[in-house]
Amino acid sequence: MSKNPEFVKFDKVDKSYDGKVLVVKDLQLDIAEGEFITMLGPSGSGKTTCLMMLAGFETPTNGEILLDGNIISNIPPHKRGIGMVFQNYALFPHMTVYENLAFPLRVRKMEKNEIDKKVDKALSMVSLNGFETRMPGQLSGGQQQRVAVARALVFDPAVVLMDEPLGALDKNLRESMQYEIKHIHESIGVTVVYVTHDQSEALTMSNRIAVFNDGKVQQLSNPSELYEKPVNSFVAEFIGENNTFNGEVSDISGEKCKVKLSNGEILASAISVKSKGEQTTVSLRPERALIEPGETMDNMFSGKVEEVIYHGDHTRVRINLLGNPEFILKVPNSTSNLELKVKQDIKIGWNSSDARALDPK
Repeated sequence: MSKNPEFVKFDKVDKSYDGKVLVVKDLQLDIAEGEFITMLGPSGSGKTTCLMMLAGFETPTNGEILLDGNIISNIPPHKRGIGMVFQNYALFPHMTVYENLAFPLRVRKMEKNEIDKKVDKALSMVSLNGFETRMPGQLSGGQQQRVAVARALVFDPAVVLMDEPLGALDKNLRESMQYEIKHIHESIGVTVVYVTHDQSEALTMSNRIAVFNDGKVQQLSNPSELYEKPVNSFVAEFIGENNTFNGEVSDISGEKCKVKLSNGEILASAISVKSKGEQTTVSLRPERALIEPGETMDNMFSGKVEEVIYHGDHTRVRINLLGNPEFILKVPNSTSNLELKVKQDIKIGWNSSDARALDPK
C-alpha cells in the first residue's frame, strides 16, 4: 500500500495570540506518512506553536490542519490519535512504569490481556523490559525519557510529536537517545514530528528538516541538502558553522558569479543573486577551504594564522583572510601533518562550487 505524501497537512495556517502579531505566517507544509520531520529554529520562530496546533492544544487563527485527509481543528487532543513526548517527560510520578504505559490504553477501554501485550511490546522497543514495577523516581533521566517515548508509542498512534524531548539530558546520553529514537522510527515506521533548536540533533535524526524563522519555513530539505545547499543567509548561519564575506556582484556567468569585496574578488556559485550590482553574502563552510592546496583552485589567497586549537579529530584554525580576522578552517587530524604556528603566512584555496552567493542579511 502506498504511503500518503500529505498525511499531515498544514494548509495556509496562521497563528496569532493577540490578534496583531502572527507567530506562524501562511504555513504550507505537507508531511508524508512514516516520515521523520524536524521543525528546527531559534526560540520564538514558531516551531513549537505548530506542534501545539497539530496536537490540539492551540487553534489556528486562519487555515486548516489535516490528518490523513481529515480536518482536525474541531477534534479534541485526546481523540486525534497522536502520541506526545515532552522535555520534562510528563510521567505520572505516583504510577509505576507499567501503569504509566497502561494509562492511555485504559482510556481507550482496552482489555487487560491486550494492555499487557502492548505494554510489553512498547517496553521492549526502548529496552526496558523488567522495569514494569519501578516508579519514575527510581529511574535515571534517560530511563524516564525512554518510558515517555514508550508511552507515546504504546497505543499505535498515527503520529508522534516530540517537543525538545532530549533537552534535559547530558551530551552523551542525548546523543545515544538520538540514535535510539531514530532506530525505533526506522523499525516501526510511525510518522514523527520533532521540534528542536539543536541543529546537530536535527541533522542526525531527520528525513527532512523545516528550518523556521520569524513564523515562516525558510527551507525544507533533507539534512545533506540543507547543510550543503542553504537557500539563504539565515539557513547557512543557523545550520553548522560558516565563513561569510559581504560584497557586490561584479559579474554573473551561468551558475557562477564574481563578488567584489573591499579588498579583493572571489568566485562563487550564484544561488540567490540575479544581476550585477547586487549586494550579496558569500557563504563558505570551514571544512571546504584547504591550507596550501596542492592544485590550483578557483579562489586562492594569502592569509595569516591567528589561532590554532586542537579538537581531537580535527584542528580548528583561525586565519586573517581578505580582511576577515575570524575566518575559520577545520583540518582533519587524520590526513594532515601541517605544523601551523600563530602569525605564520599561509596560502588558502577553495572551489567556487563550495562558496554560495546568498541574499545579504
